[in-house]
Amino acid sequence: MSEVVTGDAVVVEVRVAQMPSRALAIVIDMAVQITALVVAYLAIGAFAVVSDPAMAAAVMILLVVLVLVGYPVIFESLSRGRSLGKLALGLRVVSDDGSPERFRQALFRGLAGLVEFWMLSGAPALIASLVSQRGKRLGDVFAGTIVISDRAPRQGGQAVVMPPPLAAWAATLELSQLPEEVAQAARQYLLRWHDLAPQVRHEMGVRIATQTASFVSPAAPAGVPPHAYLSAVLAERRRREEARLARRSGAANAAPAHPSMQPGPYTRPAPYAPPPPPPAAPAPQEPRATPGGFAPPQ
Repeated sequence: MSEVVTGDAVVVEVRVAQMPSRALAIVIDMAVQITALVVAYLAIGAFAVVSDPAMAAAVMILLVVLVLVGYPVIFESLSRGRSLGKLALGLRVVSDDGSPERFRQALFRGLAGLVEFWMLSGAPALIASLVSQRGKRLGDVFAGTIVISDRAPRQGGQAVVMPPPLAAWAATLELSQLPEEVAQAARQYLLRWHDLAPQVRHEMGVRIATQTASFVSPAAPAGVPPHAYLSAVLAERRRREEARLARRSGAANAAPAHPSMQPGPYTRPAPYAPPPPPPAAPAPQEPRATPGGFAPPQ
């Protein structure tokens, strides 16, 4: 299922990650954790030769907790929802509302993962992912998160079209305060509009349109749906940018054709040009006979 996720500090065009990708990311993370545990065990074993065995056992327990729980929590908190496995496969953990994953959510996922994968061999995670419409494991359900893919195919070449009934209203908009990240979120929502589920489409459209309306005036006419409102705003914004670029390009290309046309108080006069020759005299006309036998005066 495709979604457009917008967060407080990030705007991402995403798809809900497919189960094979999530499973492979988990395998990569578990391989990293097992390797770290083996290295820690060898190091603690060498350390135990010259130290108290009880202290070595306590240190080993602490390292096991840090590796199994601290690894996903620290990585996902510092890298905005990415562990090494997710980073390799282009996945990310975000909140259900699209905002970046918080430390509390990463801690819930890490503790749940200790039970789901290490104690129960991943069976609860597999069952929950199959039952959940959005492929959530128990850790995601408890933490209010979802695993998404950052590598969704982009649909290039699609332009946002101005709805004709809103063209006159859009021409009066004040758009100078609209942030680029908000406009980008609206653009990605419109590009993914046909791929979204109806409920997600409506809720996300209302949220992005409300955020956009806080920077744009005047308000939209009554009864305008969110996607039409966003289309009008973005189409008008693009039209003004194109007109501004066209004016700049025209001003740069409008150079004077002759030095005498250069502006300034001392303008060189144009070179002398002889006046055009006078028009040729009309050919003499033949005298016309008059009723009295007299020709008309020459």
